[in-house]
Amino acid sequence: MTDQANIDPTGFLGARYPAPRLFGSPEAASRPAARQQRVLVPRKLPPVALLFGPFAVLAIWQISSSAGWLPANILAAPSTVLSVGIDLAADGTLGKHFLASAARAYLALVLGVVLGLVLALLSGLTRIGEASIDGLVQIKRAIPTLALIPLAILWLGIGEVMKITIIVTSVLVPVYINTHAALRGIDIRYVELARTTGLTHWEFIRQVAIPGALPGFFTGLRLSVTTCWTALVVLEQINTTRGIGYLMSRARDYGQTEIIVVGLVIYAVLGLASDAIVRVLENRALSYRKVIGT
Repeated sequence: MTDQANIDPTGFLGARYPAPRLFGSPEAASRPAARQQRVLVPRKLPPVALLFGPFAVLAIWQISSSAGWLPANILAAPSTVLSVGIDLAADGTLGKHFLASAARAYLALVLGVVLGLVLALLSGLTRIGEASIDGLVQIKRAIPTLALIPLAILWLGIGEVMKITIIVTSVLVPVYINTHAALRGIDIRYVELARTTGLTHWEFIRQVAIPGALPGFFTGLRLSVTTCWTALVVLEQINTTRGIGYLMSRARDYGQTEIIVVGLVIYAVLGLASDAIVRVLENRALSYRKVIGT
């Protein structure tokens, strides 16, 4: 073995380029624990902390209204909105319109989610399904919901069937897109493992495809809940006599901004509540995952 003094007789290299320090060296062990365990991702917030943003906006809104910076004819103060909402609930007006809106929204949501899931499975797991379904859904995704309303009125009239159909077609798109993407993104090694273990086609769908698509499905479901209420806002202002949208439309004609805001708050609360329910279901169904958000 060659002597080190023969390689570097002056010791210049050793002084200028010291030997690298390994992770297991005494120097590494003596570093402070805080530097060894750096916080790279934020810790999970408690559920109540997610309401900080909405409450901050409400506080700024109330202060602006009380100080006179925000006129009442432009936007009613939160305290006024709360008082009007309580009065509408007390005389039964709000409950009647709320039940009508909820019935439309959740019926269309269930139908749209089931249809979007079925289409995603057919398109993601069969060649003929992808050839015949994917292009149509992509075309629907590119067409705004409002653009379909005139044709839907001509075909289906202006009753409940038209409204629910429009919401269904809007809801199925996010479910389809995200579920289909999750299916196509399943690691091919799982497919090879399923083939090696001798799983049948239906066993593969039940044990590999559906569990692998669940994260994408829940993402699409959360988007669909928002889409459902967004579409309902518009559709309930077309030839309706019941619903939160009808209540807002009538208040617009009389310049009652406080009732309009009451309707918007109801839509927002229902949307947030629906999203929270989906989050709970997602956390339980995907409790096996160890990710940043858990």
